[in-house]
Amino acid sequence: MSSPAKFAIGGVIIALVLWLFLPTWVVGLLVLAAIGIPVAGYLMLDPSQRKRVRSQGRKRLGS
Repeated sequence: MSSPAKFAIGGVIIALVLWLFLPTWVVGLLVLAAIGIPVAGYLMLDPSQRKRVRSQGRKRLGS
C-alpha cells in the first residue's frame, strides 16, 4: 500500500474517533482546516512555482 493511501486511511480513522468524542462543529472546523491550509499554501505560490509543483506530481505518478 502506498504512503498516501496509508495517510488517507489514518486520517479517516482519526476523524471518526474525533467525531465520537468532540462536538460536530469542532470536527467540521478541523476538516476544513486540514483541507484549507494546503490549498491556501498552494494558492500563495507564484505561477512558476505552481508549475514546478505540478510537474513533480506528474513525475511521481508516472514512475
